[in-house]
Amino acid sequence: MTRACLGWDWLGISGSSVTSIPLRVRQRQGKDGSGEPLSPESRTLNAVSGLVQEFEPLKNVCGYLNAFHLYADEPSKFVEAHHYCASLNEDFRQCLIYESGEKNARLIGTLRDLEESERRLWHSHVFEIKSGMLIMPKPSLVPEAAWEIAENKEMEQLIQVYGKIYHTWQVDRGDPLPIGAPKLMTSVTEEAELHGGLLEKMKERDKKLVADYNRKKEARKELVEPKIHPDYR
Repeated sequence: MTRACLGWDWLGISGSSVTSIPLRVRQRQGKDGSGEPLSPESRTLNAVSGLVQEFEPLKNVCGYLNAFHLYADEPSKFVEAHHYCASLNEDFRQCLIYESGEKNARLIGTLRDLEESERRLWHSHVFEIKSGMLIMPKPSLVPEAAWEIAENKEMEQLIQVYGKIYHTWQVDRGDPLPIGAPKLMTSVTEEAELHGGLLEKMKERDKKLVADYNRKKEARKELVEPKIHPDYR
């Protein structure tokens, strides 16, 4: 089944698919899956569509987090992940995960925080929070002290929940499109997993986003750590 979207034919995929592939790109894709640049007509249609259509689910997005995800079946491989999250209630949040925070970033995965069942697929957030890996990138005009208070309040909530993540697009290996089955992802859950390559990427991330994971680690010392269920990673 196909549906029209601003003059393009898209693969219609039912269920919880997070990525659709334009047929034109499938036939003549660019190196990064983007195909040909948007034409003036498409840019105009996109602009008009953005003004007249409703985007209610996206209006609920209220949090931006940055961390690194490890491949569950190959923990030595990792990818930087930019999370844009919405809280559905006090116990459930869901996130769209992009490769970067740039305007044309590719959507690479989804995350849901839950509290029960499917435990072998989940991971805790305790270590990535206490280590300073998980951050809320600070807006440039907000004072550091004020943002640190807000960030630590967010971390107080996140440290209590578990996450389940799937990436649909392996951009780190150069896939031009979302190819193959989704990959189960996890996070760093112990010091031994902070190997040299990942630490270097964290330092690069901090420089880019004007952050300091060591400072955050110090500021989060007093966060109460919940007892991690033995079934979770």
